[in-house]
Amino acid sequence: MSVTTAKGFSAAGVVAGLKSSGKRDLALVQNRGPLTAAAAVFTTNRCKANPVLWSEQVIADGVVSAIVLNSGGANCYTGAQGFQTTHATAEAVGEALGVSAGDVLVCSTGLIGDQLDVDKLTAGVAQAATALAGDSGLGAAEAIMTTDTKPKQAEQVSPAGWAVGGMAKGAGMLAPGLATMLVVITTDAVLDSTQLDTALRAATRVTFDRLDSDGCMSTNDTVALLGSGASGVTPDLAEFTLALTEVCRSLAKQLQEDAEGASHDVTIEVVNARTEDDAVTVGRAVSRSNLFKAAIFGNDPNWGRVLAAVGTTDAEFDPYGIDVAINGVQVCTAGEPDQPRDLVDLTPRAVHVLIDLHAGDETAAILTNDLTHDYVHENSAYSS
Repeated sequence: MSVTTAKGFSAAGVVAGLKSSGKRDLALVQNRGPLTAAAAVFTTNRCKANPVLWSEQVIADGVVSAIVLNSGGANCYTGAQGFQTTHATAEAVGEALGVSAGDVLVCSTGLIGDQLDVDKLTAGVAQAATALAGDSGLGAAEAIMTTDTKPKQAEQVSPAGWAVGGMAKGAGMLAPGLATMLVVITTDAVLDSTQLDTALRAATRVTFDRLDSDGCMSTNDTVALLGSGASGVTPDLAEFTLALTEVCRSLAKQLQEDAEGASHDVTIEVVNARTEDDAVTVGRAVSRSNLFKAAIFGNDPNWGRVLAAVGTTDAEFDPYGIDVAINGVQVCTAGEPDQPRDLVDLTPRAVHVLIDLHAGDETAAILTNDLTHDYVHENSAYSS
């Protein structure tokens, strides 16, 4: 159940010495082929980290032989020296694996504004290259963790003989921008880079792009999909996209459940919107309301804060025709009080908010979390 579930891939996670904790902090995933097809989506934050700038160039031709990821530093806003570090990391991978550095994706995660130790990185690459194995997916998943409390992995295996597997990291700065967090997904299906790109964008649109834990978009967000073709099986693209979407959905849910300091996992489902975009806009507005998130933390079903957030959007609806239900209790109908709010039980971790706009027939769901003391503490102390 990892990036090595699909045939043709090997991985490793090693200690390069980038983290003061002494834990694994460098991961390497190699595509042994026969195909080296790939697709990737990146943050739309205009302030992009050096690894993103590098990887955007690498993915242009749809050919990727390996991907290297480090925790312990974001390599963002580190100037020309930081870009040279990214380049040197890719060169080290290329030399170790006998591939072109221009076919190596690079990802970094950690604190913005600190230089990475290039000697430790390149030595870590050499160590990882010798440790590559087909059963080391868990080690790779552990090596990319920062504030994560556990590794995230998922897989889908088709009866037709092809598979999709993946790993992800992320516990904070989870907000959409084509992709969110660092994710590596592999498949042994026989598909070219154009097909992989089509499937990946369709999958991320309804999974990672709908995860909005804290409204903060990272500078390093990358989701990469590598295809080895090692199964020898060419799947129906729609069937493959469905399997890929399930892997992305599982990883997104795991990220939501491990969000920094969260005590509730909140699904905001918007139904009967005029357009899907309207449904997403409304759901996201509620997910980013600190008043709403604080109320959920306090087990307070304050549905007025839901409507107040909905009203800040440009979605089409009658402001006095909205229904709201929280954990199955209809607390508001047509903009008026319905069932008493004290009937809502918010003690379980899972919270479901249903917003009916009565404006059309489109729907969308946004995944978010509550706003807790622990979240504030963790992010106030992160750099130290």
